[in-house]
Amino acid sequence: MVEINHPLLGYIKEYALLSVASYHDNFEVSPFFEMFDRDTYSSYPQQIVNCDGFSSSDKQRALAIDTTISVDKRIMDINYMGSMALSKGLLPHFIENNSGHFVTITSITGKVATPQRTSYSASKHALHGFFDSLRSEVFKHNIAVTLVLPGYVNTNLSFNALVGDGSKQNSEDHDLANGLSPETFAKKLITAIEKKKNEVVIAGFKETLSVYLKRFFPGLLAKLVRKVNA
Repeated sequence: MVEINHPLLGYIKEYALLSVASYHDNFEVSPFFEMFDRDTYSSYPQQIVNCDGFSSSDKQRALAIDTTISVDKRIMDINYMGSMALSKGLLPHFIENNSGHFVTITSITGKVATPQRTSYSASKHALHGFFDSLRSEVFKHNIAVTLVLPGYVNTNLSFNALVGDGSKQNSEDHDLANGLSPETFAKKLITAIEKKKNEVVIAGFKETLSVYLKRFFPGLLAKLVRKVNA
């Protein structure tokens, strides 16, 4: 492995690769860390896409009372700490070059919290807090920050969602099965990145409506949310 002396390397090792290395036995760590070695590449990346929200084990399908603290921590480590640590690792380079773009995949639940998503929603709210604040700090360095809020996308991620004891759900969510196609989501994501939008919702009608209800009619939304998964 390439020897790297980076002040945040320990955090990046622990968090940024947690969601991948834990579920892919053949994942090779060293090529990833070569991105931090100036002798390996002529330049650092100018854009980073934090997509921990689409990894295998960061979703939740359990009530708060049934979720262990270890599962709470695991979700926060993968969804929040991973993105934060990797972004801070590249931030000095972006500032040095007066250029860069952080793109972070969060979730509609980063705005609208629903039942059986307590820790998952908390991790996504944390991403919004961190990257909204970061945007205000780095704009003077010509660094963009884009937050992407997906709704339901037709993938198999629900099979890997965690129940209260940390085991996998191993079943399909109806909402995901009827969500946007990955191709549609990807096209809209690329457009948002190219335009360097501050924030973009890529979702179906109901999820998009919930974001506006949260802003303008929070009391009504609170009543509607109680019926989710009831």
